[in-house]
Amino acid sequence: MKTFTHPAISTSDDGRLAMAFGKHIIRIWAQDTGGSFGMLEAIVPPGEGPPLHVHEREDEFFRVMSGRFGFWCTDEYVELGQGGCIVLPRGIPHRFQNVGSEEGHLMVMVTPGGFEGFFPAVELGRPETPAEIDAIAAEFGLRFLVEEAARAA
Repeated sequence: MKTFTHPAISTSDDGRLAMAFGKHIIRIWAQDTGGSFGMLEAIVPPGEGPPLHVHEREDEFFRVMSGRFGFWCTDEYVELGQGGCIVLPRGIPHRFQNVGSEEGHLMVMVTPGGFEGFFPAVELGRPETPAEIDAIAAEFGLRFLVEEAARAA
């Protein structure tokens, strides 16, 4: 990985599209920031979002670019609209969902970087079973807590 000594830039038409668990655009890669952080955009249909999960390696920053999103982190819940921001700590179960009636758009930054590679890895690997998805997720320090989410519902 190269040392982070020059700006990492993503112009408005840059980014690597990854169609895995929805539409994601990888804007800045960890390798371009010396591992400091990565950035992506998530385009999320109404009612959609990931199940309860834990990132073991990175904290996540979200900015709502459009739409309305609910964020659950431990026993806390908040809804944010356009311009709202939230930072979720590593190691803590969380999830988010587009609670609006239209497609929503999130900017997501992770620190340290690396997790932004998850969506291209899923797209490339084309996992078909939960075990295959979990295996790719484990490579990125991600655990899905599907059983806990079902009990909480």
